[in-house]
Amino acid sequence: MLDFMLFLHQDLGTGPIRSPEEMMAVTKEYMAWADRMRAEGRLKGGERLANDPGKVLRPKGGRIAVTDGPYAETKELIGGYFAISATDYDEACRIAESCPHLKYGGRIEVRQFHTM
Repeated sequence: MLDFMLFLHQDLGTGPIRSPEEMMAVTKEYMAWADRMRAEGRLKGGERLANDPGKVLRPKGGRIAVTDGPYAETKELIGGYFAISATDYDEACRIAESCPHLKYGGRIEVRQFHTM
């Protein structure tokens, strides 16, 4: 089995405003999907990321510059990730297609990774 990251991209501020009850229902849908993946032995991990742009570190003039980022003008951010196991990219993409993130207008980036 190979390891893949599913990066959950979302547009900023374009989705509908949801009530707390609706947000709980959406969260439960993601959790149910993760539970299914875990039961199948595919889920290696995953988390929702905080709603902030984070920080970017870059070398600059022999020092390290830390900036807000990645970009001030970004209209999309990575809202979370799942790490899964699959036999190849085709299977990883089929697994990603079943994730509720696509149902809610998100985009999923699938990338293979190697465990260090």
